[in-house]
Amino acid sequence: MNAARINLLPHRAERRKRAKRHFAVVAAGTAVVGLLVVGLIHSYYAEQISNQQGRNQFLKSEIGKLDKEIAEINKLKDEIQALLARKQIIETLQADRAQTVHLLDELVKQMPEGVFLKSISQKGMRIQLVGYSQSNARVSTLMRNIESSRWLGDPELIEVKSAPLDKRRVSEFTLFVSLKRAPIEAPATPPGSVAPAAKKG
Repeated sequence: MNAARINLLPHRAERRKRAKRHFAVVAAGTAVVGLLVVGLIHSYYAEQISNQQGRNQFLKSEIGKLDKEIAEINKLKDEIQALLARKQIIETLQADRAQTVHLLDELVKQMPEGVFLKSISQKGMRIQLVGYSQSNARVSTLMRNIESSRWLGDPELIEVKSAPLDKRRVSEFTLFVSLKRAPIEAPATPPGSVAPAAKKG
């Protein structure tokens, strides 16, 4: 009696085909999943980069605005400094003009008869007077008048010498004086007020 023979080759071939198909499906699925993951990661980082670029652009725009504001502030500061400097110059000129008026007015008041000035020069609060006098005594009178003046003081005689003037001999003098501020006058007693009584000794 002959034993039955079973051919297993077709089954093995079929099994190998199924294994190959399964491997192909798994490989394809893995590749798809990998591509999806890569795509998601790429999208995530692309979005992050885009957001960062947007923030950078916003910051750049804000910095530009701040730079403009700072430039405007600096310009305003320069304009304010220029105005303050101009104001200071005007105030100085007004003060100098007032001093000049007081100086000339006071010199006219304190000038003795027989004395006249040839030149006046000023450096700060110091005044140089150069003039002629009929005698040295009149120069001394001028110095005493200056010492008692409200606007002038500290007379300093530098030189007195004899000089010809209109075919006459006169005294030519150089004198320095100081221009001072006038003392503040006490306010007048208001009408109806009673002056304080003098203390009895």
